[in-house]
Amino acid sequence: MVAAVLGEEARPVRAVLFDKNDAADWSLGWHQDRTIAVRSRAELSGFGPWSLKQGIQHVEPPFAVIDAMLTVRIHLDPVDEKNAPLLISLGSHHLGRIPASDVDEVVEGLPLYACLAKAGDVWFYRTPIIHASRAARPGRRRRVLQVDYAAMDLPAPLEWLGIGS
Repeated sequence: MVAAVLGEEARPVRAVLFDKNDAADWSLGWHQDRTIAVRSRAELSGFGPWSLKQGIQHVEPPFAVIDAMLTVRIHLDPVDEKNAPLLISLGSHHLGRIPASDVDEVVEGLPLYACLAKAGDVWFYRTPIIHASRAARPGRRRRVLQVDYAAMDLPAPLEWLGIGS
């Protein structure tokens, strides 16, 4: 299904398991994903700033890289209105890179949608969509495997971190 959107060259470039539960829970305000995971740091024009997340190098690439990506969310647990569904600002992925200071204003002007799911459901969305989530309901668990896909190589010497590296 990813290849139907991005082409046959599409490959997973990052995977993250989100596990919201009573011992580890959080909410995340409205934002647009801006960074990618790479194998190692290399200074290139247009790439930056850099950050280290859980020992993995991340960099903000030119927006065209994020804009060409697709994110897949595989729901391992059911997600209802009270169990921290992904909230998306419909159509925001068509607006390009939105300054962080303007995100709340953009969200106010667009319809919002809660991505409810049964265990096993899969959601696909364009990586630059503005999204948020609340904390999970006490006594509930919300696990989601998120896989980001891209169909392009990064300029050398940068390389996608990939999966299983």
